[in-house]
Amino acid sequence: MNTSWEATKFETSMHRFVLAEEDGFGVAVINDSVYGYDTARDEKDGAITTTVRVSLLRAPRFPDPDTDHGVHEITVGLVVGADPAIATTEGQRLNAPHTVVRGAEPVAPLVTLAGEGIVISSVKLADDRSGDVIVRLYEALGRRASGSLTVGFPHGGIREVSLIEDELDDTRVGGDLVLRPFEVRTLRISRR
Repeated sequence: MNTSWEATKFETSMHRFVLAEEDGFGVAVINDSVYGYDTARDEKDGAITTTVRVSLLRAPRFPDPDTDHGVHEITVGLVVGADPAIATTEGQRLNAPHTVVRGAEPVAPLVTLAGEGIVISSVKLADDRSGDVIVRLYEALGRRASGSLTVGFPHGGIREVSLIEDELDDTRVGGDLVLRPFEVRTLRISRR
C-alpha cells in the first residue's frame, strides 16, 4: 500500500470480536453476526486515538444483487478492560448463549477441556455418518498452550483429522494436547 487512503480502504474479517489493546488496557467490540472491521490510528496534539469501525451491511450488486437486503437484527457490544481471554469468552458468550433444557436427569457433557487459552469451537457428528464425534478446538491467546480433553462417553480412540475431516498420517492422540499460538485442531473421537 502506498498511501494512507489505500491503507484504510480495506476491512479485515474477524469472528466474534476485535480487540484494541495497549499495555494494561484493552477494549473489545463483540458482535453476533457481522465480521467486517477496519481500524484507524490518528495522532493529534500528541494524543493517539484508535478508531474501530464495524461494517453492518454490504449490499453488493454482484454476484447476488439481493445480498443484505431486508430487515436485520445485529447485536454489538463493547467490553471495556478486555484482554484476549476476556474478548474470546465474551464473543463466544454472545454468539452461543447457554441453553437450559430441563429433564428428568442431568446431561453430562460429551467432552470437557482443561487448559488456559484452548477453546472448543464445535462438537458435532462426523460428516460421513459413522457415528464418530468431531471436536474442533483452537488456541485463542496467541501463545503456546497445553491442556487435556476428557471424553464423557465410551470411545475407541482419538485421532487428528483435517478441517474437512480427511484422515492424516500417523495422527493418534491421547487426551493431552499441545497447541501452537492460534493453532486450530480437528479431532475425531471414534465410537467403540
